[in-house]
Amino acid sequence: MGASSDNKNNQDLARDRTDWAEDRTLMANERTFSSWVGTGLGAVGVAIGLKAVFGEFEPTWAAKAVATLFLLAAIAIFWAARRQALKTFARLNNNDANVQPTRSYTVLAVIMTLATIGTGAILWSL
Repeated sequence: MGASSDNKNNQDLARDRTDWAEDRTLMANERTFSSWVGTGLGAVGVAIGLKAVFGEFEPTWAAKAVATLFLLAAIAIFWAARRQALKTFARLNNNDANVQPTRSYTVLAVIMTLATIGTGAILWSL
């Protein structure tokens, strides 16, 4: 009877360790998503910086086109980050971690996309 109790305790401990590992992975997933968004914002910053660097560059459409490429890259990064975060979230169980709901990834990707499109519109109007 004692061996059966020890086996159950070991199984409970193993399950706890697995649950904690899943929770740590979910939290790492959030940090990774945040890092991807930061990289996308860096691309937006480069696009804005091009306006300052090239100023009255002629033809203006060329500088704006290059800036637009960085803005499109930023949007692609936001949505790739969302896709990867949701894939990771779907594979794991949330046990005790206080993680963001999955819709937060989509909401943030939409907001960042709209802000990036707005930045592009401003750059093209200058």
